[in-house]
Amino acid sequence: MSTIQMPDISIYNLEMTHYSQLKPKHQANGLTLIEAKVKQYQFNRFLYQFVGAAWEWTDKLSWSDSQWQAYSEADNLHLYVAYVGGSPAGYFELQQQADGNVEIMYFGLGERFIGQGYGGYLLTQAIEHAWALPNTRRVWVHTCSLDHPSALQNYQARGFTLFRTDIEPQSH
Repeated sequence: MSTIQMPDISIYNLEMTHYSQLKPKHQANGLTLIEAKVKQYQFNRFLYQFVGAAWEWTDKLSWSDSQWQAYSEADNLHLYVAYVGGSPAGYFELQQQADGNVEIMYFGLGERFIGQGYGGYLLTQAIEHAWALPNTRRVWVHTCSLDHPSALQNYQARGFTLFRTDIEPQSH
């Protein structure tokens, strides 16, 4: 029996080192954004699965409740949820890190909301909120070749620049 060789995964690391690099998209198309100020790890887990299922987000699927709680309810993590017509449409998490770095930990839209013009606006909001956090000197994000085909293009269209590409074997 032969084994199928899966293609390697490219991990794209992007950064923005000054707010002036942002190329915003201001058209909300009916999307509203609300910060989840009451931290509930179950909600973060729901959003991770809601958005990530289509893109093989698997790194946190095996986490225990206590792991989710420690991550999601940490003081340095900020959750913003996008709604369309009262329904959750997507989200992003911002994590304040050492030396003024803010990472967009997770960002995305539910499948039903992709391709409707929300992505550029939601990413603009993520970047603006990241720069608004105290002492931010750099905003960064990573995406990969398993993500939506337009993901890397959206990051670059908003002003992110690629600073490193890593290659990882796909494990399936």
